[in-house]
Amino acid sequence: MTELRFDDRVVIVTGAGGGLGGAYARLLASRGAKVVANDLAVTDDDGRTPAARLVAQIAGDGGEAVAVDSSVAEPGAGEAIVQAALDAFGRVDVVINNAGFVQDRSFAKMTQEDLDAILDVHYYGPYHLTKAAWPHLREQQYGRVVFTTSVAGLYGNFGQANYSSGKAAVIGLGRTLAIEGARSGIRVNLVSPGAATAMTAAVVPEHLHAAMSPERVAPMVAYLAHETCAVTGEIFHAVGGHYARNFIAVTSGYRNPDASIEDIADHLGQITDLSDWEIPGQAIELPE
Repeated sequence: MTELRFDDRVVIVTGAGGGLGGAYARLLASRGAKVVANDLAVTDDDGRTPAARLVAQIAGDGGEAVAVDSSVAEPGAGEAIVQAALDAFGRVDVVINNAGFVQDRSFAKMTQEDLDAILDVHYYGPYHLTKAAWPHLREQQYGRVVFTTSVAGLYGNFGQANYSSGKAAVIGLGRTLAIEGARSGIRVNLVSPGAATAMTAAVVPEHLHAAMSPERVAPMVAYLAHETCAVTGEIFHAVGGHYARNFIAVTSGYRNPDASIEDIADHLGQITDLSDWEIPGQAIELPE
């Protein structure tokens, strides 16, 4: 099989200072991509930010990368990240929206601040970054965008009404942008990753950390970022070397234009029967 490379492609990765984002950035850089690494403007004992450490690592391995130190939630961050790509490399080809954190709280105890903090990073951050990159992708008639959703956004999870809401919101955003971007050569997909990272350390048992390394998610995301990827509007699950498709379907259900409340109750089993279903508005697979 021919090696899939990213020579001359410029890739933005948010949350790139560690965990999943770091794994994505390192893999892409090793395949020739020029990486714009974004992460928080915090410093270690050596005075370096997470993105700066990653950039140094990539440079040491012979790759090219620049750091942008900011939260994606900051006003103007999306525009600044895209401008950094243009200033350093003259273009932008791929946007990987990965930055995130959790702030668990039961719904009964959740405050507006708990909700806003999560949505700012998990929804508005990706929205504004992709919005800033979109005109450039359309003008060059090429682009790849990856949004990060979660099993919490797909299925729900106790204590994560805020996080689940943000992760579900990007599904609607990503699938709509897949439709709108198709004629401009822009493919937009989503990944639902599972990995042992700083964000998940409290819930992933230590003996599973090696098996659930971020490096075992990275190939899926890198493929979605590649020019040969023809699928768009899809959701892919990746965890521990297992790669699968998540999808939204509708059952054949029960048809009765004159249905009463009692009819619904009597036919609930037929309505929920999974023996026959279809995927409405199925995501498009375009020719390469």
